[in-house]
Amino acid sequence: MTGSFENDRKAIERKYHDPLAPFDSYKRMAYHGWEADESTGKTIDEIKAGLNVVAERYADAPHPIAKARAVEYVLDNTRVDIRDEDYFPLIYTWGRETAEHTCEKWRNEVFTEKIPGIKPDYDLLNASGASNMWPDFDHVIPDWDAVLSLGFTGLLARAKEYRGKLLFSQGALNVEQTAFFDGIEIEYAAIVRFVRRLYDLSLTRRGEKSSRISSALRSISQGAPQDIYEAMLVMYLYFMISESIDCYQVRSLGNGLDHTLFRFYEADLGSGRYTRDEIKELLGYFLLQWSAIGNYWGQPLYLGGTDEEGKCKINALSYDIIDVYSRLGIYNPKIQIKYSPLVPRDFLYKILSSIRQNVGSYVFCCEKGMIKAIRSYGATEKEARSYDIRGCYETGVRANEVSAVSAYVNVLKAVEYVFSDGFDVRLGKQVGVKTGKTETLTTFEDFYAAFIAQWSFLIEKSISIADEFEKYLGYMNPSNMYSATVKGGMQKGVDAYQSGVKYNNSALLCCGFASAVDSLEAVKYLVFDTKTVSLSALKEALDNDWEGSEKLRLTAQKFAPKYGNGNKEADETAAALARYFTLKVANRPNSRGGVYKPIMHSAMQFVWQGAKTAATPDGRKSGEEASKNASPSVGADRNGATALIKSALGLDPYTFTESFCLDVMLHPSAVEGDDGLAAIKGLLDVYYDGDGQSVQFNIFDSKMLRDAQAHPEKYANLQVRVCGWNVLWNNLSPAEQEAYIKRAENIA
Repeated sequence: MTGSFENDRKAIERKYHDPLAPFDSYKRMAYHGWEADESTGKTIDEIKAGLNVVAERYADAPHPIAKARAVEYVLDNTRVDIRDEDYFPLIYTWGRETAEHTCEKWRNEVFTEKIPGIKPDYDLLNASGASNMWPDFDHVIPDWDAVLSLGFTGLLARAKEYRGKLLFSQGALNVEQTAFFDGIEIEYAAIVRFVRRLYDLSLTRRGEKSSRISSALRSISQGAPQDIYEAMLVMYLYFMISESIDCYQVRSLGNGLDHTLFRFYEADLGSGRYTRDEIKELLGYFLLQWSAIGNYWGQPLYLGGTDEEGKCKINALSYDIIDVYSRLGIYNPKIQIKYSPLVPRDFLYKILSSIRQNVGSYVFCCEKGMIKAIRSYGATEKEARSYDIRGCYETGVRANEVSAVSAYVNVLKAVEYVFSDGFDVRLGKQVGVKTGKTETLTTFEDFYAAFIAQWSFLIEKSISIADEFEKYLGYMNPSNMYSATVKGGMQKGVDAYQSGVKYNNSALLCCGFASAVDSLEAVKYLVFDTKTVSLSALKEALDNDWEGSEKLRLTAQKFAPKYGNGNKEADETAAALARYFTLKVANRPNSRGGVYKPIMHSAMQFVWQGAKTAATPDGRKSGEEASKNASPSVGADRNGATALIKSALGLDPYTFTESFCLDVMLHPSAVEGDDGLAAIKGLLDVYYDGDGQSVQFNIFDSKMLRDAQAHPEKYANLQVRVCGWNVLWNNLSPAEQEAYIKRAENIA
C-alpha cells in the first residue's frame, strides 16, 4: 500500500467516532466522527423533527409505505461528505433515527395491542435470564449477486417488472401487495436520488481521489457497478443504508466476498483498469470502513467454499483479501472460512499463522457438517452446497431463507429451578414449573427428571411466545430494501422476511450447556455416588453462594466429571442432553410456514444470563459467567484439545441445524513452527471429519495474559476470540479476563 494510505487510515478510523474518546461499541451508531459538510443537509435534531412530521403525515399509511417515507426523508436530507482521505462517502445520519417512528413503535403496538396476553411471560423470561428473546431483524443477507448484477436502478426496475407480472396474472393486487411494491419503489427511488446527490457533491471536490469517486458514483447512479471499486461502493452504500437507516442488519459482505467480487477482479485485471496492487489498496479502504464503525459483534464476511464440480472456490482474490486484512492488523470485519480438506495448504497456513499471532478474527466453518445440517431441514443438495454464513456462523440457504433468532434458552437456569421448585429467588417470582422440594428428590433419576421438566418448560414457553410475535415480523419492520433483492418475495408480492422466501425459519439457542452438564454430574457425584452431601445440604450451600462451603465447592470443581475432557460419563450425559434439545426443536413448525432450527451458540448470553443465574452445583458462584457455545466450563477442560474435540463431536454437531460452534484454546508452545501449524490443521481435520460445524482458536500463555492484565499499555493490540468475534484484551472486564486466564492455566 502507498505511503499516503497510512495517513488516510488515521482519518478513516475517526470517520464514525473518535477512537481516543470513550466509546461503547454496543451503541456504535450513537456517535459521530467526521462533521459532515453543513451545506449538504440537516442536523440530527432537524432530521428528527422532520421525521416527526413525516410520521404524522403517514400515520394511517400501510407500514411498508410509512417506513419507506421515513427512510426517504433521511436519504433526502441527511448530511453527507466526500473527503480525499477515503474512497467511500460519509452518511452522517446513521443512528437509526427512523426506528422511533417505525419498527420500535410498531413492535410496541404488537406487544401491547395485538398480543398483550404474552407480554407478562415475555417480560418475566427476559428479566429472569431463563430465556432471552426479542423480534430479530439482525441476521439478514441480501442476494448480493442480484444487488451487484442489477444495481440500485436495476433492483427498482425489477420490482416494477414483478409488480406488472403479478398484476397481469391476478387481475388486481390486494392491499398488502400494493403496499409491498409501493414501499420498495419509494425506498429505491430515494436510494437512487441519494446516490445522484453524492455524485453532485463529488463534482465539487478537487482531491486526488475525486475523479475516481465521481466516475464511480455517476456509474452506479445509472446502473449496475462496472468494476471492483464500484461493486465495493455499492456494497458499502447498501450496508450503510440498510443497517443504519432501514434498520436491518447486513450479516455478510457478499455471498462469499471472494466469489461475489471475483468477476469484477478478473475483468479489471484483464482489461488493465486496475493493477493487483491497486485493487489491494481499494480493499484496504473497503475493509477499514467496518473497523472504523466498530460494531462489538464484528461485521462478518466469508471466503471459499466448493463449487458444483467439487472444486475449491478459493481464488486469487481470496489470497489478496487475507493479505490486505493481515497487513491492516484489524479484527473487524471478522472472517469466516468455509473449510474442507480442499482448501489450499498455503492459504490455510496463512490464516493459521495469523491466529497463532492473535491477529485477525477468524472462524472455520466446516462444509461437510454444515451441508449435512442444512439438508436436515429439507434443503436440496444444490441449495446446501451454496449456503450462506450469516452473523457469527449461522447457516442459511442463499437468497431463499430467513431465520429469526427466537430465543436464547438458558439451560443452566433449569438446574437452578430444580433446587428452588421453579421459583426465581432473585426476582421473587415463580418462573419455572413446580417439580417438588429437594427432599422429595430421593434419587438422581428424580433430580434429572425434574431438570428435564424445567428445561422443557423453558423451551416450550419460549416457542409459544415466539410463535405469537413472529407472526408480526413483517408488520413490525417491513423489509423494503432487503425484499427487493430476493425474487421469492416479489413473485408473491409479500415481505421476504415474513413469508416471501422458501425457508421462513426460526432459531432457538442453547446457552450454558456445559455448565448444565457439569452441574448434573456434580449432583450425581456429590449427592448420590459418593454421598458427600445431602441434596438439601447442597441446596443450602448454593443458597449461601457457597459461603462457608468452600471445601465442598472445590470438591465439585476438582472431582466431579466434566464435559470437554473425553470423560465417558460426562460425555454421555452431554450427548443425551444435546439429542434431547435437537429432537425437541429441529423441524418443529413455526408460525411463519417454516421450522425451528436448534443452535449451540450463546453470543454474549454466557455473561448476561450468567449474571442472572444463581450459584450452581458445578462450583460456579452466583452471577459468574456460564459456559459458552459448545465449549467447556471455564477451567474445566484439563485433558487437551483432542479430548475436547472428542467430547464436542459426541454431541452430533450437524443436528444443530442453524449452527454449532466450539472454542478451542491452545498453548503457544504446542503450535510453534511448521509442526505447530500442522497440529492445528490436524485438530481442524478431526473436527471436520466428525461433522463438526464451526471451530475457532485462541492461542494463549497464561503468564502472558497475567502480564497483559497488569500492564495493559504493553498489550494495546492483543486480541481475544470472545464468542463469534474478536475484541481487544484491554476492552474485557476484569472478570472476563480472569475467565480466559483460568482456562489458559489448565492448558499450560
